[in-house]
Amino acid sequence: MSDSLIVACPHCHSRNRVPVARLGEAPTCGRCGMPLRPDAPFALHAGSFDAHALRSDAPLLVDFWAPWCGPCRTMAPAFEAAARALAPEVALAKVDTEAEAVLGGRLGIRSIPTLVLFAGGRELARQSGAMPAQAIVQWTRTQLQAAPSLRPSR
Repeated sequence: MSDSLIVACPHCHSRNRVPVARLGEAPTCGRCGMPLRPDAPFALHAGSFDAHALRSDAPLLVDFWAPWCGPCRTMAPAFEAAARALAPEVALAKVDTEAEAVLGGRLGIRSIPTLVLFAGGRELARQSGAMPAQAIVQWTRTQLQAAPSLRPSR
């Protein structure tokens, strides 16, 4: 495994090379100067999704949700708490499947909420249904530990 990761900026979506040892030091984007590993979920849309999920090495947990979904709204505070617990190791993002129906369809999202974990430019795991914060954290860490390699094949 390399000693650096490609990390997409949650603000301007540019790609940054970050030494693994510096992930915990609040690295900032070389383009816009904003934090690269926020401790709060950020929104993704069709135009920014691939930069974060498929062209970034760093782990990303995405919540596919919709504003009309009761379980999605119930899980939102738990997802925010999980973001604080998992930062800076894992970034958390949200995709509104109502606004981004094509993206949800492309990824085969059949029910919401659905959590999808990406790392190394590929999908590692997915889980449907609302979960409390501790379960989100535990599930994410278990999936990352089970992954044979977090580096994409190049």
